[in-house]
Amino acid sequence: MWTGRATVIVTAAVTALSSAAMPVLAADPRDATVVPVQITGHPAKRFNLVVLGDGYTAADMPEFRAHLAEHLNDLWTIEPFKSYRSYVNVYAVEIPSGESGVSCDPSSSSPRRTTPLRMAFWSGCREDGIQRLLTVDSTAAKTYADLVLGTNAENRQILALANSDTYGGAGGAYATASGGNAMSALIAPHELGHSLGGLNDEYDYYQRGVPGGTYSGPEPESVHHTLLTEREMRSQKKKWWRWLGERSESGGVIGRYEGGLYFSEGVWRPSRHSMMKTLGYYFDQVAREQMTQRISAKVNLIQAHTRNDAAVGDDRVLWVETLHPSGHQLSVSWTVDGRVVGRGPNLDLSRLRLKDGTHSVQVKVSDPTGFVRDPAIRSSPALTQTRTWTVDTNLTTPPADVPADFTSSTPTDKPVGGESVVYVETTHPTHDVPAVRWEIDGRRVKGGDRDIDLGRLRLRKGAHQLVARVGSKSRSWTIDAQPPTVDYELSGARPTRPGRVPEYVADGPFTMRLTGRDDRPGVVVTEFRVDGDGWFNYFGWPTDSSAPWSFTAEGTMIDGLTYGRLGKGRHTVEYRAIDPAGNIATPGKFMVTLR
Repeated sequence: MWTGRATVIVTAAVTALSSAAMPVLAADPRDATVVPVQITGHPAKRFNLVVLGDGYTAADMPEFRAHLAEHLNDLWTIEPFKSYRSYVNVYAVEIPSGESGVSCDPSSSSPRRTTPLRMAFWSGCREDGIQRLLTVDSTAAKTYADLVLGTNAENRQILALANSDTYGGAGGAYATASGGNAMSALIAPHELGHSLGGLNDEYDYYQRGVPGGTYSGPEPESVHHTLLTEREMRSQKKKWWRWLGERSESGGVIGRYEGGLYFSEGVWRPSRHSMMKTLGYYFDQVAREQMTQRISAKVNLIQAHTRNDAAVGDDRVLWVETLHPSGHQLSVSWTVDGRVVGRGPNLDLSRLRLKDGTHSVQVKVSDPTGFVRDPAIRSSPALTQTRTWTVDTNLTTPPADVPADFTSSTPTDKPVGGESVVYVETTHPTHDVPAVRWEIDGRRVKGGDRDIDLGRLRLRKGAHQLVARVGSKSRSWTIDAQPPTVDYELSGARPTRPGRVPEYVADGPFTMRLTGRDDRPGVVVTEFRVDGDGWFNYFGWPTDSSAPWSFTAEGTMIDGLTYGRLGKGRHTVEYRAIDPAGNIATPGKFMVTLR
């Protein structure tokens, strides 16, 4: 675990920079503390999300931790972060600031504050800047991120949170977001869409409330913008032709919707609203595919394997250790001279009775995720990797005393959800495969060689104990199979017909408050959707997270955007909650007629 105050490594990082390149820091980097929040493996073998706080004094640090918890719990409900959470380490760098808050917040005339990362609204306190564009000093950010040993520009993503309740963020090389705004936890994944995913904004404006004009450029390089018609996409097999006509993960149908790249006309996007256009919705399939590729490209599917730099004998076991997505299992297949001979993480060559001579053995590890349909992405190293050995039947492998034991596993310090895939890795004797035995509540259950898909077991609601045994060793996890609950409260709407699906009528604006609860500590994320549209994150009201959501016929205009537009007539509102373990409550619903 990576704990403690970062002192020695800071000195090296600082002296490596010229004095001219060093920003004016409001705190000595040696005062910063690296806090491991989620550790799934060694940082050199994981994608590392390094979260920096700016403008938080020592007294503000509990607030930074609360902001971070809210950001992460929202992030883990959003695909593909949800399925690939096990690929990610999260580290917080707590940086005490001499002043509370950041510069030019909320107006360009607001005080300039001296903070370690020099974060500032208005594009960095520029007179011609954008109020919501929140900048960070990249040199300072790198200095503090370098405190996390084992991370570097290739295997990490920096996210800087500002101590602010003002809406804002940015998605350059380093993502930024305000920490305490009602929508802050949704700003971060949007900005990561830019910084990590290389996605573009789907806004049809540049300045809010001002139409963006007509696009007149060539076919965009963006994977989720085009000039092509649906027929042209299909006939030319370009852009999102593989997803056309499917129900969008962000609501509606994948098709062709005008507006994007800050233009209101002349360019088209895949969905009516997705995260890159409207905060609160999920990534649609087109963006999700790109994000899946970018996250997977930060790691190696094959984490370790039998040495293959010299020929091996046919009397031994070959093995690979792979990554383990949180929601599904990777495919592992073995071939000898091109013929498939086995599946799973181990291949016992002695059972194959190979003909005398040399043979080529290859293992192929691939990710069968349904999030990817592009063959080029599926066959890329991000989702498919191979290793090859030369096997010589004339070689004899000397025996080695390698006791059966665990070497790594799904972290045991937090409960796992009832739909999770839990894994273990073991030692690797040269001539046999340690057998892993799985138990739930003391009863043997069938699992895979190295992992178990809890979702297939259909566990009853409640808490369970999962144990993996190999030899005399064991590891155990608490399974949280109890979904959260969520209640709604309406104001301004009166009940008209009780029953299994309650009905209400409202003669004007009404509000809805959702309250999620769980039997364990942690942030519960609540969502709702209207008339079967996409699930939308309930963050309270955009101007106040403690205020309920307001529905009106035409919606409420806030800072150039419209929220809560329902339209007159009869509507179905569904609601649900997601707990920290990833359990999703069965949706409830009610009907409301707005007159």
